[in-house]
Amino acid sequence: MASDALDDHHGPSEEVPAPPADKLLVVDDESGIRKGCERVLRARGHEVFLAETAERGLEILAEHPDMDVALVDLRMPGMGGLEFLQHARTAVPEMVSVVITAYATLETAVEATRRDAFDFLTKPFTPDQLTSVVDKALGRARLIRERNRLRAEREMRLLELATEQSRLRTIINCMADAVLVCNAEHHLVLYNPAALRVLPGLNPGKPVARLAEVLEPPELLHTIEETGATGKRLSKEIEMVHRREGGWALANVAPVVDETSGRVLGSVTVLRDITELKKVDQVKAQFVNMVAHELRSPLAAVDSYLSIMQQGLVEDPDKRREVLCRSRDRLRALLDLVSDLLDVSRMEAGTVRREIAAQSLDEIIREVAELMGPYAAEKGVTIHVDVPPNLPPVEGDREEFVRLFTNLVSNGIKYNVDNGTVTITARHEGHFVEVAVSDTGVGISEDGLKRLFGEFFREKRPETRYATGTGLGLSIVKRIVEFYHGHVDVRSELNQGSTFTVSLPCKYETRPPASPEAHG
Repeated sequence: MASDALDDHHGPSEEVPAPPADKLLVVDDESGIRKGCERVLRARGHEVFLAETAERGLEILAEHPDMDVALVDLRMPGMGGLEFLQHARTAVPEMVSVVITAYATLETAVEATRRDAFDFLTKPFTPDQLTSVVDKALGRARLIRERNRLRAEREMRLLELATEQSRLRTIINCMADAVLVCNAEHHLVLYNPAALRVLPGLNPGKPVARLAEVLEPPELLHTIEETGATGKRLSKEIEMVHRREGGWALANVAPVVDETSGRVLGSVTVLRDITELKKVDQVKAQFVNMVAHELRSPLAAVDSYLSIMQQGLVEDPDKRREVLCRSRDRLRALLDLVSDLLDVSRMEAGTVRREIAAQSLDEIIREVAELMGPYAAEKGVTIHVDVPPNLPPVEGDREEFVRLFTNLVSNGIKYNVDNGTVTITARHEGHFVEVAVSDTGVGISEDGLKRLFGEFFREKRPETRYATGTGLGLSIVKRIVEFYHGHVDVRSELNQGSTFTVSLPCKYETRPPASPEAHG
């Protein structure tokens, strides 16, 4: 009853499947040997296959490539036992062979061993002798299979490891950032091609020793050593003073720690070249300083003028008019600065809206000259226009071309001398229309010519101290011209004037003749 209750509590028992029977092959031309071996071996639970010839034995092996042990007679009609062993080794490499013979000699034993025979059974033999030899052979077969399994598993793991290492190395080599892997002794054990660009001291053709021999920035070496000593992750900006062109790199150094012992095994360093980012930060700082100065100066001047007017310190009408004119000039400079900043911002962001069409530059130039006439008269400058009416059209946005030539003519007026002139000429030259704006002004120094088209550049000289401007006009000119695949050149001498020549590609060799309807 208790047994029944126990069975009911645990439910029906599951039968554990028995392991597959060992497969044995007996190859012998004597029927008595075959049947005797079959009777003894089947009684021990083995699966037994019988073959009266070596040829039939090979057929059975082809049908059962998982055969464990073969008992083979040496002397049989047709193919002998030694030849069978040679073929069997190829057909079933993991099978263990035992030789059965009534004529055992030293030469036969050596030859059979050379053919991978494991043991001998000498006729006649007892059942105990048979089972003893078969048990040893089966043990040998199991060891061979286990060895081969472990070898295959090891090779598979090595292949997976090699694949993983290859994948990891491929990823590291494709990284744009420099990667340095060091061991606990601060020897460089791995680095990628990007490291060669950041650290010229590395030489891929030579074995790498200690870091101190290849890392020229001392601060980088100290950072890696500090990570190895403290086990802390560090991040620092490193100045690459060893490079001829200079530069900066952001170094992120992480320790490699053994999870079991907590010991630092080495470090991984990722170096990102931040030279361009540093330059951008520098330009931003310069931009903020310049804009603040350009805004502060005219605002302070206007504030002073208004304070004087408010306090009634200027009673002379002419003097009052002069103060108001100066205030207006300062405010106009502020408006110009805001307009130029917006233009530059739109160009850099790529949000400039352009209506591209064939434009007549002679009409645009005359329009600009007329627009700048009052400003030129106020400064005592005369504008001369010498532009032929048959220039071929240039494709572009009309407003941008107006802004382009307005900036050039405005500069010619602003930096001119009293009773000076600004001359605008144009001509058709090959596939380009060339427009030259010349002035008789103060000119540009040799150093100024090198920096002329940079943003916010204004040459500081006694002759230019009263000229207002943003320093953005010529950089806008250059951006516009380059957008239309043209180029701008400048020739200048101090106190001799300047000439700016703009070349823009034209679509036609000559302007198409006007239709009769155009003349009415």
